[in-house]
Amino acid sequence: MALTGALKTASLSIPVIGSPLFIVSGPELVIAQCKAGIVGSFPALNARPEPVLEEWIVRIKTELAEFERTTGKKAAPFAVNQICHTSNDRLQHDIEICTKLEVPIIITSLRAPSEVVTAAHSYGGIVLHDVINIRHAKKAIEEGVDGIIAVCAGAGGHAGVLSPFALVSELRTFFNGTIALSGSIANGRSILAAQALGADLAYIGTRFIATQEANAPEAYKNALVEAAGGGDIVYTNLFTGVHGNYLRSSIAAAGLDPDNLPESDKSKMNFGSGGNMKQKAWRDIWGAGQGVGTIGDSPTVDELVARLKSEYDAAKAELVAA
Repeated sequence: MALTGALKTASLSIPVIGSPLFIVSGPELVIAQCKAGIVGSFPALNARPEPVLEEWIVRIKTELAEFERTTGKKAAPFAVNQICHTSNDRLQHDIEICTKLEVPIIITSLRAPSEVVTAAHSYGGIVLHDVINIRHAKKAIEEGVDGIIAVCAGAGGHAGVLSPFALVSELRTFFNGTIALSGSIANGRSILAAQALGADLAYIGTRFIATQEANAPEAYKNALVEAAGGGDIVYTNLFTGVHGNYLRSSIAAAGLDPDNLPESDKSKMNFGSGGNMKQKAWRDIWGAGQGVGTIGDSPTVDELVARLKSEYDAAKAELVAA
């Protein structure tokens, strides 16, 4: 595996990063994920107002240290996601806090500024950058990022349109660093498939929304459980200016026609507030990936990770025996 930094020394129960989920990811979810042996993460913008970011990071580090002391087990590292866009007027402040508290992993989105890489590397942290195409990946690698998150077709939230067979395979022709794969991964067999494609880690978001520790309304969790499958997901740029995948039922509940949505003006991209419309992305319009068809309940994170590991191990055994 081409892992680096905190990932290289981590004792992960399964090769998974829980992706940062706007509004949904908070300390409770991150701590539970890290205790269960996978990388937990949250968007810096979830911690509001600004001073709350430091409070959250200190809490996460304190509770994970206590977990390690009392159980003798090793917790997985955690990550903070930075939205590198002009609409994020908190970016510099949040970078400074993450540097001060030496957050082990920084996940950057939209743009991979060299200042984030420089800041993280100053204390031994690593930067993973999410991309939807090769052009973006090459720019991020030029900026010095340690890993690439390939956000492929079917991923929840701001997803790309490329098949993982295409994007990961092409990335591996010129990049030997860490690759995490995102897109419709909701069970252990899919985690193993991500590795078979050439990725080091699976990047899972939607499945963790339907867990007890997730900061999501019960209606959101129930909608994921009740979704019939990938056909219940709508791909549109209306809500934030960037194309993303959302639950059809939430779009309809907001009074919009999921089959007749207008195009958004990309020049008005806004992420920190969920967009520029009355109906806000993440708050009213719920992001979800095409893997919703395999979500049938809302367990604790510990229960879910144990299940994913069992499925992952069983799939690996089946392939060896084939």
